[in-house]
Amino acid sequence: QVQLVESGGGLVQPGGSLRLSCVASGSILTIRTMGWYRQAPGKERELVATISSIGFPHYADSLKGRFTISRDNAKNTVALQMNSLKPEDTAVYYCNAEVMVTGTYRYLEVWGQGTLVTVSS
Repeated sequence: QVQLVESGGGLVQPGGSLRLSCVASGSILTIRTMGWYRQAPGKERELVATISSIGFPHYADSLKGRFTISRDNAKNTVALQMNSLKPEDTAVYYCNAEVMVTGTYRYLEVWGQGTLVTVSS
């Protein structure tokens, strides 16, 4: 079994910063791509950023310059640094990873439970 657990969500004022983190645990052989997605009320889940196993990032065009994704392969973690936050960034943020489970030869897509980020004054 594999689990992803997010942390770091909360209430922040417009223009502020927040750092989200996610740790993968369980019977893990290796992790390929990791990423962050978000879902605002009434909207579908959308890509925020992904990062490859060697650290190459990809961002949603609208978020370039404000958000930074990083990972620590030794700790099976991925983080999202969010700066200059706007009210429209308010959403539940979900961690995602492609994980090869011990005893298998296939990558599985695993999701965290989500953490709420509210940007409001």
